[in-house]
Amino acid sequence: MKNLSYSFKSITLAIALTLGFILHCDPASAGKNETLVVAGGCFWCVESDFESVPGVIEAVSGYTGGTVANPTYKIVSKGGSGHFEAVKITYDSAKIDRSKLLDLFLRSVDVTDAGGQFCDRGDSYRTAIFVSNQAELDIANAAISKAQAELGQKIVTPVLNAKTFYVAEANHQNYYKGNKRVLTRFGPVKQSTAYEKYRKGCGRDAKVLALWDSAAPFAQGH
Repeated sequence: MKNLSYSFKSITLAIALTLGFILHCDPASAGKNETLVVAGGCFWCVESDFESVPGVIEAVSGYTGGTVANPTYKIVSKGGSGHFEAVKITYDSAKIDRSKLLDLFLRSVDVTDAGGQFCDRGDSYRTAIFVSNQAELDIANAAISKAQAELGQKIVTPVLNAKTFYVAEANHQNYYKGNKRVLTRFGPVKQSTAYEKYRKGCGRDAKVLALWDSAAPFAQGH
């Protein structure tokens, strides 16, 4: 009984110490999951870029900014829906902040092109930053001003009020690393291979490097 009592006291003490540690942890160090929605042309590419960023939890491809409820890829790519191909980025604010993410975003696209991105033309492929409140608007405007001063050219990427974000079809999620075989003009290849060929063929990285040079964070061949 004495040994049992001693073990019980030891376990109780260990639990108390653990709870005390948790309660006295600095709340600020815990971080908070926040979201940022941006449109940067092909959402496969934006998703791929930002899922490589430390502090980003996930990036989800979808549609936003338009008036059509529950849009599909076919509807959006056809035009007229008002929707952008967009990506919702969920991040840990203790590891990376919104300003830094926007700095990365603006230097990963052609911010001088108002008609689409690279080989993809039309409204659904335009760039945009979506905000939900005044604080987010101020951060976005500051990031654009900073990037414009660095680039020395007018940035046409607009800051727009956030609307409902519709998650894209399952086959568009994580396309850049998919193993499913798809039929392309290069023949039947894995999604990941199709993605690499598309990205290079569309000229995304070449244009971003020409525009931003060493400031381009994701351009392949950097």
